[in-house]
Amino acid sequence: MKILITSDSHGKKDLLEEIIKRENPDYTIHCGDFCTDLIELPDVPLTVVRGNCDWEQVPEEDIYEVDGLRFYVTHGHLFRVSQSGLPLKYRAEEKDAQIVCFGHSHYPVCDQVDERLYINPGSIKQARGFAYPTYSLLSIGSDQQIEVTYHQVDGTPITERGGTYQLKVKK
Repeated sequence: MKILITSDSHGKKDLLEEIIKRENPDYTIHCGDFCTDLIELPDVPLTVVRGNCDWEQVPEEDIYEVDGLRFYVTHGHLFRVSQSGLPLKYRAEEKDAQIVCFGHSHYPVCDQVDERLYINPGSIKQARGFAYPTYSLLSIGSDQQIEVTYHQVDGTPITERGGTYQLKVKK
């Protein structure tokens, strides 16, 4: 299974559609700050949460479950992710999530802490503290091995981010 994880598109709906068309994911997660009318988001299987710049009435957090893995999705501003990872860590524990997807900082992060994988795909519109705008892809293998890759918005792989991970699958 291939999951596209994006965030902070800030009105770049055409670019988001282009990335989805090129990558052809089985599922898409948008971690907020889409900044368009909800009906303008691509008509694909999608989890989307509200960021600090969104006006649409979508949840501020959501859960997505697939293949025994529980994803917790939030924008991150309510957990002050630009200052500390602790509030987000506590919320992920409360939600019993193995994979935590968040945005807000526009900075790509992929880090396993204990039994949780934290993924910030960066921003497809404007990077902060990183050379270029980014998104990530998460692939779940038949052995439940998780591979996370990062890409520039034109699809060029970014080798200094991502990796291969093994998490405990819930039965």
